[in-house]
Amino acid sequence: MVVVSVVEGKPEVRKQILRAIVIRQRRPYRRPDGTWIAFEDNAVVITDENGAPKGSEIHGPVAMEAALRWPGISNLATIII
Repeated sequence: MVVVSVVEGKPEVRKQILRAIVIRQRRPYRRPDGTWIAFEDNAVVITDENGAPKGSEIHGPVAMEAALRWPGISNLATIII
């Protein structure tokens, strides 16, 4: 979980400091089984303080590590890699 600052978006959400969970990152990282994984873009899901997602839909794949650690995100994910 990270603290983010919203720069673009709807006027009521803009310039707020929120909590979010990273679901994809461009920088390659190594999994415990030895494979390397990297995504095309960086993405986060905005959450409340307990880790429950504020949105109702996630576009694109979600990293398996995020889905295992945060069950609320795995329920919204369509693809888990």
